[in-house]
Formats: sequence, C-alpha cells, structure tokens
Amino acid sequence: MDPTFEISDGADMATTQDVTAQPTGCPVDHHGYVPFDQHDPFPAYARLRAEEPVMFDERIGYWVVTRYDDIKAVFADWETFSSENAQAPVRERGPQAKQIMAEGGFTAYSGLSARIPPEHTRIREIVQREFTPRRYKVLEPFIRQNVDDLLDKMLARPERRADLVRDLAYDIPTITILTLLGADVSQIDTYKRWSDSRAAMTWGDLSDEEQVPHAHNLVEYWQECLALVARAHEQGGDNLIADLVRDQQAGAEITDHEIASIAYSLLFAGHETTTTLIANSLRVLLAHKDQWQALVDEPKKIKAAVEEVLRYSPSIVGWRRKALKDARIGGVDIPAGANVLLLMGSANRDEAHFADAEVFDIDRPNAREHLSFGFGIHYCLGNMLAKLQARIVLEQVAAKAPHLTLADPDGIDFRENLSFRVPVAVPVTWEA
Repeated sequence: MDPTFEISDGADMATTQDVTAQPTGCPVDHHGYVPFDQHDPFPAYARLRAEEPVMFDERIGYWVVTRYDDIKAVFADWETFSSENAQAPVRERGPQAKQIMAEGGFTAYSGLSARIPPEHTRIREIVQREFTPRRYKVLEPFIRQNVDDLLDKMLARPERRADLVRDLAYDIPTITILTLLGADVSQIDTYKRWSDSRAAMTWGDLSDEEQVPHAHNLVEYWQECLALVARAHEQGGDNLIADLVRDQQAGAEITDHEIASIAYSLLFAGHETTTTLIANSLRVLLAHKDQWQALVDEPKKIKAAVEEVLRYSPSIVGWRRKALKDARIGGVDIPAGANVLLLMGSANRDEAHFADAEVFDIDRPNAREHLSFGFGIHYCLGNMLAKLQARIVLEQVAAKAPHLTLADPDGIDFRENLSFRVPVAVPVTWEA
C-alpha cells in the first residue's frame, strides 16, 4: 500500500463480486459495523475486536479483520494474501460506465499497490530510486511558502470564519504532488474532480447511473497521465515523471504505460490522503485543546503529534487483500479466493497493542507503530512526504493562528466510503 498507498484503479481487475466459498444463511448481527458509514466507526470496531475479530460481511462479500496482530500478519504474508484486489471496484461497474471507459481508451492499472512480485519489486525499485529525501528537501521551502500564503489569505477574512478542508488542506498537497510530477498546477480543481471520481468509482457504493459522469472523468484523468509521459519524452524536466523516463531511456525496465500508471496512482494518492491527514490533524488537535496548546508551547512535539493523529484518526481505515490459498486469520478458516478487508482504523485502537487506545495522546511512546501506511512490501512509498506536509502545516498554524477554534466539533461529518475517512468540512473561527 503506497499514499500514497500506491492507489490505482485496475481496469481489468476482478471486482468484489468475485467471492468464492462465502458463508451462507441468514445475515448475522455485525455489531453495528456499517461498511460505508465513516461518521464514527470506532465503537463498532471495538465491538468487532472483542466479539468477532474475523467475520464475514455478506453485504460487501469480504472477510473483515479488526485486530492489530492479525492485520499486520496478513500484510506481511503477501504470498498468501495478494494485493491484486486492492484497487478493484467495490461495486461492479455498470454497462454504460464500462462502455465509456473502453471507448475512451481507459487502460490504467495499479501504480504499485495492486501489483505483486516480481512485477511489483521491479517497478518499486525503479520508482524508489527517484522518490527520495532529496526531493522532499527541495520541496520543503516551497511547501512552507504555500502554507503561509494560504494561511495568510484565510486569516485576512473579515468574517473570521473558514473551512480548514477547503481553505487550507485542499490545495497544499495537490500543489505539492502536481509539482513533483510536472503536472499543471493551475488545474487543481480539475485534478480534484478527477480524484473525487476515482474515489467514488473504486471505493464508493454507486448505482449504474451514478457511475456515468465519473466514468467520463476517469477517461480524462488517464489521458492526462499518458500525456504527462509523452511530454517528458519530448521536453524532459526536473520532476519524477521525467526522471522515470530518463531511467527508461538509460535501460531501466519500465514501460510508458507503467510510468503513466505511477502518475495515475500518485496524482490521486499523493494528495487525497494527505489532504485528509492535514484536515484530521487540525480537527483532532483543536478538539483536544490542552494538547493543541502543548504544541503551541513546544513545537518540537509536532512530529510525534502527527504520528498519533495517524494512529487515532487515519485517512485510510481499511485496505483489501485476496487469499490465494486456504488460510487462517485469527483462528478462522479463510477459503482460497476469498476477499479480505483489513480495518487498520481498528488495529490502531487495539488495546492489546496500544494502552488506553481510545485516548488521543501526543506523548504516546509507541504511536509510530500504527498501521496507517500498511506494512511489508507495500508499505507507503510516500509516507515521509505526507508527514512532512502535515508537520509544516501544524508548525505554521501553531505560530500564526494558535487560537483557532472548531466552530461545530460535534457536527463534522465524513464522506461515505469503504476505505477512506474524509471529513466533508472542518469549520473554524478565530478572534480578531
């Protein structure tokens, strides 16, 4: 899982409807767990961990896993639990959406997260050579300036009200990832529209009719990724896509289609999950005023605070695997061919691993052991860049706007989605 989480949308991959050997009979009590409802899933997670830590949910056709040790073990065993379904649409695409995407030449495949060795190993080694701390260091002053500009603009509002999602978190990682990949920074809203469609088509619960406009967006998105690779061949440049093209020209075993698929992955994952991380960092910290004040007083605590936010309120709460052979998870038999949903949002609050796990604590000694970036060969390739951006935002907000207040802390809602827990808005106010 690389978001990046190396998110992609495999056009020819099996959907979650291809489930074999699933339990039959009457639906059972799912302990309050509702797959697409992300408003507050944590009480249901706790009940599942206590009462049925590995259970089959016939509503989505997945075995749902909730305990830390079980999830970490599945991530580690890539030979038994394949990532090949990580990007499969949760709901099968309807005939009209399929036709639109076929006629539009949509052939996007996973950047990395749905690929398996040896293909995954080959491509990841090439990309990782270029996705280095050197690039982060070059980007850091650029990111900080963007944060300052957006924050100053927000704080200049006479009404002293703003939405931290739209007015701050929305643009920062998008500008960063577009710059990293050599894409057009002036087209932020276009890329966000494409990304929204990506999330809805892959992890949402859409009717056939609702899929149609998103299918058109995905065609546009993929064609732009192909164009980025073509421009890199023609013009070069100082960006990740141009680096990969130069590697290819020097003999690296990576195709134009694979480079375009990396762009397709990173243009989504490199900003979508980081936008949510920034929004959640501010949302959670402002809701815990004593801990927010501790950061204001001691900015050196910010780095650890970001890790605790990732544990307590991750951008991605669930990720998928497929059993390639008969296996066992937590003592439960899982048949070959079965789909598995790993709820990292639950693992991160497992009392067996994190003391007082339901408590948000920026001084938690083992917060970095969260599973929000996955584990094993698919561990998030962009984790350092995501954390860097969240840290810079918290540093600048703590320095320039320490007295921000959540306007309606109990009224914040989250988008419906199987895997992503995204706040719709985070309204704040401040004094003159």
